[in-house]
Amino acid sequence: MQITASAATDVGRSRSTNEDSYLVDAALGLFMVCDGMGGHAAGEIASQTTCETVQRELTSARASLDAVRRGEAAIDLASSLLRDAVMTASATVYDLGARDKNKRGMGTTCCALLVLGSKAVMAHVGDSRLYLLRERQLYQMSDDHSFLAEAIKHGVLSEAQAAVSTHRNMVTRAVGPQRSVQVDVLVFDVLPGDTLLLCSDGLHQYTPNALELVQLLSADAPETTPGKLIQLANERGGLDNVTAVLVQASAELAEAVADSKRASEVQAQFEAMRNIELFREMTLPELARILHVAQTVEVPAGQVVLREGETTETLYVIVEGGVRVQRDGQTIADLAAGSHFGEMALLNQRPRTATVIARLESRLLVLDRSAFFTLVQQEPTIASKFLWKLAQTLSLRLDDVYLVPERPTMVELPTSPPATEVPHAVDEAASASPKLTARFGSFPSPFTRG
Repeated sequence: MQITASAATDVGRSRSTNEDSYLVDAALGLFMVCDGMGGHAAGEIASQTTCETVQRELTSARASLDAVRRGEAAIDLASSLLRDAVMTASATVYDLGARDKNKRGMGTTCCALLVLGSKAVMAHVGDSRLYLLRERQLYQMSDDHSFLAEAIKHGVLSEAQAAVSTHRNMVTRAVGPQRSVQVDVLVFDVLPGDTLLLCSDGLHQYTPNALELVQLLSADAPETTPGKLIQLANERGGLDNVTAVLVQASAELAEAVADSKRASEVQAQFEAMRNIELFREMTLPELARILHVAQTVEVPAGQVVLREGETTETLYVIVEGGVRVQRDGQTIADLAAGSHFGEMALLNQRPRTATVIARLESRLLVLDRSAFFTLVQQEPTIASKFLWKLAQTLSLRLDDVYLVPERPTMVELPTSPPATEVPHAVDEAASASPKLTARFGSFPSPFTRG
């Protein structure tokens, strides 16, 4: 993987000083944007100190990072090191403010990206952002820690009301005002062709249109893109300092074939997850968190995945290939890529009621209950979305059980199941027939913005 980067910052049209700072350390694989606060020189000191501290801490851990880059250590090691570095920066900035009353309370946002080979780690505090452009689709990888983001999330303000609010600059988390800070960390794959944008709110407040940002990030001469983004922000008001760091990934010629295969595998995993009803509410960063705790296993044709009567605690997702579900030696379902089985094993200890055998050479994602429980304890939004979809699915199944005697008169069955319906198996009483109650619809999800 080859990584190239370009960056620019500007004071904007309304401020007298630039309290933004950025860092591009291609050798270390570290890229940062920090937006300082505190007035006068304090914000600039907070943002610059944070960049320098994180860089220093990771440089001292260079041997460990190199081991991760070579595949000799897990990416979780780099994730911990980056999180600790940002927390050290918070303590450093806080101590500087404690020694100088003119700088007391100063702080900064922090959006840091650490790229190690084919993996990346984001550490995030505040409302600076990280965007990922992949296959002309734009994803916001960070969640704003701001008053407006929380107000929208909890229904206090609509997005239209937030756009004109006077509380735009209020953040709910920052590096420096306290010695310790909660840092959001995300591990995800970097694929050839990916473009990543780190920016302060001085930019993203003027680029709310995702399609426009896709076009800007897809333009030729990427080395000039940060400057063009800053020019655009200034033309639209320039009410704040503006900073942009653009990071692009490309395949080295010698590794192009391997990188292409890996990209296909990663995309297949995401597509399989997106097509599963239980994960349909998840954003790409949330799916990345789930995939990070899942394992990938290759299963040859004919191998038994699990046996009837076993008590296991695992959800399986078929990424490639297909499996056959049998009960008492009789085939009750054939499941293809994009299907899943075993989700109830995440909730109860009931023995499996069927045997699953790979009918084709298959690749499966395996999500263990203990890993899933740890994830949902740390990520309540993921837990809520998963349980919402699970409750909907079980509700439809329960309704269908009660409707069994009336099936001939209740609904005319289509010739084949809808594309969105996936037959369930094993501990879910597998059946290839469509859901009879699905035609009545379900209430809109509370997680989908209107």
